[in-house]
Amino acid sequence: MSTTIGYARTSTVEQEAGLEAQVRDLKAVGVTKLFQEQVSSVAAREKLQAALDYLRDGDVFVVTKLDRLARSMRDLLEIVKRIEDKGATLRILAMNLDTATPTGKLMLNVLGSVAQFEREMMLERQREGIAKAKADGKYKGRARTAATKTNAEEIRRRLVAGEPAVKIARDLGIARSSLYRIKADLETAAG
Repeated sequence: MSTTIGYARTSTVEQEAGLEAQVRDLKAVGVTKLFQEQVSSVAAREKLQAALDYLRDGDVFVVTKLDRLARSMRDLLEIVKRIEDKGATLRILAMNLDTATPTGKLMLNVLGSVAQFEREMMLERQREGIAKAKADGKYKGRARTAATKTNAEEIRRRLVAGEPAVKIARDLGIARSSLYRIKADLETAAG
């Protein structure tokens, strides 16, 4: 007997309403087994892996939108291959797309390619904008958040006292690389 398996994802825990909407839409189309998570698409998506592992021959894997499933065309093709290797099919609700049909398979490939093309164009425009801003002297890069979040003097005091950098970074909630950058800035200023 086949099962309709759903997957819902938002990038952050603050997007609770978005997750609830996906869950509602998936249940409305008859999803009987639901996997959901709140994690960025670039992070490890453990629930997606669990959902793909759960698939059996004849199952239908359902997502609300393509961007909830894959981060790139390559990623999409790998996921679709895993689904097909299990003998299952993919449905994307927002696109009314079902890979159980030849038209659905064609549309998935075309739309995935267009989405990847648009992302690459957006990144190219972003790089051009940053280059222009740098040339105009208006781009300074991302602000160093760790230095503003913490007291550099407290870091210096704790380092001089011999505390391990790992412990200081953990206590202050900053990355070790940020701590070492602050340490180097302090040494440069003192030196």
